[in-house]
Amino acid sequence: MDAWLWWLIGAAVLGIALVVTTMPELGMLAVGALAGALTSYLGGGLVTQVLVFAAVSVVLIVVVRPIAARHRSQRPQLASGVDALRGRQAVVVERVDSGEGGRIKLAGEIWSARALDAGQTFEPGQQVDVVEIDGATAVVM
Repeated sequence: MDAWLWWLIGAAVLGIALVVTTMPELGMLAVGALAGALTSYLGGGLVTQVLVFAAVSVVLIVVVRPIAARHRSQRPQLASGVDALRGRQAVVVERVDSGEGGRIKLAGEIWSARALDAGQTFEPGQQVDVVEIDGATAVVM
């Protein structure tokens, strides 16, 4: 069997391992194996094939891995759902306190609400800031 076919088999095995383990480095090694297969197909010797495999794999790991890690750790730019409601202002519709709570108009909808601080109360018409959403209740201050 030709050497380039062994490289393709190696790339396929690394690709399957990538899918099973979700380790992106295995995908980069698979691309290196494809480069080794191409080198073999074009007539490069075994030493050249291994050097091309190693070089392509190392370059991909050194360059792509930090970029992928940075993208994975970044929060989404656009907040949605409950995350989009934190920090917004609302208008008190029904008296809000820390005990029984009350109601606010937030993003065009009526929400149940309670005050963040125990002694604080807000009267109808006052503007409040939404600190967090606890279930279906907005915590305001």
